[in-house]
Amino acid sequence: MKAVQTLTLPVEGMTCASCVARVEKALKKVDGVENAAVNLASERVTFAFDPTKTSLSQLAAVVDEAGYKLLLPTPATSQAAADSAGTTPVETHQEQTHRKLKSDFLFSAALTLPIMFISMVSMADWFMRWSPLSMGEVNKLVFLATTVVIFLPARRFFQAAWKLAKHFSADMNTLVAVGTGTAYMFSSLVVLFPEWLPDAAAANAVYFDTAATITTLILLGRMLEAKAKRKTTDAIKKLLGLQPKTARVHRNGSEFDTPIGDLVVDDTIIVRPGEKIPVDGIITVGRTSIDESLVTGESMPVEKAIGQKVIGGTINKNGSIEFRATAVGKDTVIANIVRLVEEAQGSKAPIQAFADKIASVFVPVVISFAIVTFAFWYFVGGLPFTAAMINFIAVLIIACPCALGLATPTAIMVGTGLGATRGILIKNAESLERAQKIQTIVLDKTGTVTEGKLSVTDFTVYNGFDEQFVIQRAASLENRSEHPVGKAIVNYASHRGSQLDGVQEFESIPGLGLRGVVHGDSVVIGNDGMMERWSVSRLVAEQVSSQLTREGKTPVFVSINGTLCGILGIADIIKPDSRNAILQLKKMNLNIVMIT
Repeated sequence: MKAVQTLTLPVEGMTCASCVARVEKALKKVDGVENAAVNLASERVTFAFDPTKTSLSQLAAVVDEAGYKLLLPTPATSQAAADSAGTTPVETHQEQTHRKLKSDFLFSAALTLPIMFISMVSMADWFMRWSPLSMGEVNKLVFLATTVVIFLPARRFFQAAWKLAKHFSADMNTLVAVGTGTAYMFSSLVVLFPEWLPDAAAANAVYFDTAATITTLILLGRMLEAKAKRKTTDAIKKLLGLQPKTARVHRNGSEFDTPIGDLVVDDTIIVRPGEKIPVDGIITVGRTSIDESLVTGESMPVEKAIGQKVIGGTINKNGSIEFRATAVGKDTVIANIVRLVEEAQGSKAPIQAFADKIASVFVPVVISFAIVTFAFWYFVGGLPFTAAMINFIAVLIIACPCALGLATPTAIMVGTGLGATRGILIKNAESLERAQKIQTIVLDKTGTVTEGKLSVTDFTVYNGFDEQFVIQRAASLENRSEHPVGKAIVNYASHRGSQLDGVQEFESIPGLGLRGVVHGDSVVIGNDGMMERWSVSRLVAEQVSSQLTREGKTPVFVSINGTLCGILGIADIIKPDSRNAILQLKKMNLNIVMIT
């Protein structure tokens, strides 16, 4: 049986869909490589290979020969993978690319602005009357500034074009290099050797501003693309950040804190109230309630006891527990969510296959059209060499459609990444493309139609008790609890101006409620089972309780000194904009359904 490995590694130098096809084709030719798929937006290639037939260094050499660079794993990149375990942050490939492009763009823009200004005003009669420099000296000054732009910020285009030219290939870099290079070389000849092109010199036909401006604008576009790509890394980091950096472990008879990257299956992990669950596991000691809204979207905590599962990244609310780790590292639920998001970002929409086919032949066709354009206007149209050359350059520059290969994958990458941080998981790019044919939208309630947090919606008192008195006693006791129901009651009381104090005794009974003493009064708060346990009659509130339940609200009873004194309705209220959003969806002729 073959020991096939699957890896995802960064690739430098790709700029368009034709680059994607070239890298994939180069890798697939290697014996032992079963599949290769490149994501231009994230600049990464995922491939499956048999290490007994080929090695990573051989694959890197093949990619290098094609004109690109496959970045192999190093200790530094391995360290970056450990960021989720709480180690020192390492700059990612996307961050490095964005930083370099930003630096080149700012440098290029700083020179291009004066080049453009001088080139424009030098055409005005008043400039030459007031300028201490002759036109020849002005042109030489602009030539020097443009030379710096071409040989420093723009060098990336020429280096990439040269690598491809050695393999009789071309891409978008070729168009940029040929266009800006032709404008620069033609203008340089006019300035330095005017006797070679007397007509152009007499007309002052120099286009340094064109070469510099094109370079700056292309760099700006690449920088914005890199910034968009970097958002995906940020989205993944946010998902990984849902896990705590360290965990409290009971190992070999002692307790100590350790990075989650050092945890192993079957470790005994201790989690205190308010802490995040570090990895997936099964409770062995204690009981608690856990906020699993990260995974389920439900705002109500789930009661957990011995033998029940816990999920890494969820929040332990009000009890200390010990659990046995059953999944760590890449096997946890959070890691699988991250993997699914990365796969969705790396997947190709069907429309991208069409763009790839076009891009693979686009550059040679454009260069051919540019040559034909020059030949037609010079030999047939009778235009001077200068005018024909300008038409040649125009075809190359205008026909540089970097968006052809980048628009769709970048949109998919950014959309799926940002969606994941908001709890929206998209399976793959094909699913996203097919979404235009959706006829029915199925909505969850909690956190989608509703706020995703609990609030007091109803409050009724009985047996002659005062509202302020009841809510003060109830909220003071609930203030000692971490339960979302308790927080809702505390917030409600605070808005009514209640002073939350006077608690002399406190006891939390998991799954039922609270009891304690507040200002000398015995207070019991909880569900129907809690009242039954303390023999509190609920007949007077039976009708209101049933109504609250029918409305999807949670009834919470309050008893003081053994007498039922109030009932609160707790619910996850509807978002202010949910109604408008649903109406807009209906206007799109979509059928809206809520399943909860």
